Amino acid sequence: MTQEAQARAHVARLDPTAAQSALLDGQAHTAHALWNLLHQFTTFRQGRLAPLKACDEAIRRARHEIDWMARLPAQAAQAVLKTYRQAWANFFDPGHPAGRPTFKNRRSRMAVDVPQARDLHIARINRRWGAVNLPKVGRVRFRWTKNLPGVTRGGPAGRITGARLVKDAHGWQIVFRTETPTPAPAPHPGGRVGIDRGVTLALALSDGTTREHGPWLSQGERQRLRRLEKKAARQRATHHKGEPISHRRAHTHRQIGRLRATAKRRALDWQHRTSTELADVFGEIVVEDLKIVNMLRSARGTVERPGRNVAQKTGLNRAISGEAWGRTVTMLEYKSADRGGRVVKVPAAGTSQTCHRCGRRDPAARDWIRFSCTDLACGWSGHADINAAINIETAAGTVVAGRGDSGVARSAKRQPPRAA
Repeated sequence: MTQEAQARAHVARLDPTAAQSALLDGQAHTAHALWNLLHQFTTFRQGRLAPLKACDEAIRRARHEIDWMARLPAQAAQAVLKTYRQAWANFFDPGHPAGRPTFKNRRSRMAVDVPQARDLHIARINRRWGAVNLPKVGRVRFRWTKNLPGVTRGGPAGRITGARLVKDAHGWQIVFRTETPTPAPAPHPGGRVGIDRGVTLALALSDGTTREHGPWLSQGERQRLRRLEKKAARQRATHHKGEPISHRRAHTHRQIGRLRATAKRRALDWQHRTSTELADVFGEIVVEDLKIVNMLRSARGTVERPGRNVAQKTGLNRAISGEAWGRTVTMLEYKSADRGGRVVKVPAAGTSQTCHRCGRRDPAARDWIRFSCTDLACGWSGHADINAAINIETAAGTVVAGRGDSGVARSAKRQPPRAA
C-alpha cells in the first residue's frame, strides 16, 4: 500500500518570560512593518511586481542599515517575502478565493515564522512541558499535549518541517508544521448524509439527528463582556483624535479580547470534536455550496437608497460569523479525506423551501423552524432544517464541487502581473 506524507499542524501554548515575550513582540512588529514596506514598494511600481531578487537584496540591505529591522531573524524575513509573493499568486489564481493583498493594520495578527526546523532542538522536559529554541529569543518552554513526530523516542514516525509563532489575546502560541507518512486510506464504508448549517440549529442531518451547542460564553462572562464593551464605548467617546490611547482603555481592550478569544477556542473545540465524529461515521458528506461572503454583506445601503431592516441583518450577520460555517466544512473535508471519505457540495437554491417528500417548492411552507407542505396530497410537516438536510442529501447528483475540485472560476478581470 502506498504511503503519503500527511501535512498537519499542532498548536501548543508557549510560556515565555517577560523579556522573551518582549523580544517576540518586537519581531512580530518588524515582520508587520516589512510586509507593509513590500506592499508599498509594489504599489508604487504602477502594477508591476518587483523581481524577487530585487526584493531579497533590499531586505538584506535594510537589515544592515536599519537597527530595528535586524530584530527579525533573516529566515523569518525571507518567510515574509515568500508569503507576500504567494498572496499575489493566490490573488491571480482563478480558482483561489483569496482577495487582493493589502496593507496590514495594527489589528492584524502578530506572527513570526520559523521556516526551518533544524534549529528548534525540541525536547521534552517532563510530562507537562517541552522546550524549543527560537531564533534570537533562546530556550522557551511550551505546553506538551501530544507526542510530536520524530522527536520523542517511540513516538509517531515523521518529522517537523518548521513552526510559526502566533499571538492572541491569551499570549503566544507555537504552531508546529509536521509531516507523517500515512498509508492511502481505504474507501470509507459509511453511508451518505446531508448536512444543513444554520443559526438556530447548528447542524441538522438528513438522518433526523442534530448537532447543537450552547453559548460559547457563560451568562456571567456574557454580562462581563457587555459591561466591558460599554466601558470601552465611554472611553472612546472621551478620546480626542490624535492623542495616544490611554493605558486604561488599552487594558479594557485586552480584557475584551481575552473573552472573545475564549469564545473562539470553545467554538474551535466543538467544531473539531463534531467534525471528527461525522467523518468517522459517514463516508460521503453532502453540504450546500454557500457563498458566505455574499450572505454577510451589509444591508445599510447608500444615502440615495438606504437599506431596510439594517439592525436585524446586522444581528443575523453576527450570528452567521459566530457559527463559522466555512471552517466547519474545511474540517470535514480534510478529516473525511484522511478516512477515505469525501465532502460533496451541491447547489443551495431551494433546499429550505422544497418538500423532500413530494418535491413541491413553496416559500410560504416554511415558518421559522417549522416546515409544512402546502400540497394537500402530501401534507408533510416537521423541522425545517431536517427537511433541508434531506433535500441536500438527495441533491448529490447535481454536484458543484467535491474534494479536490477547484470550484467556481474567478473573475476574468484579474490578470497576472506584468514582468518587471
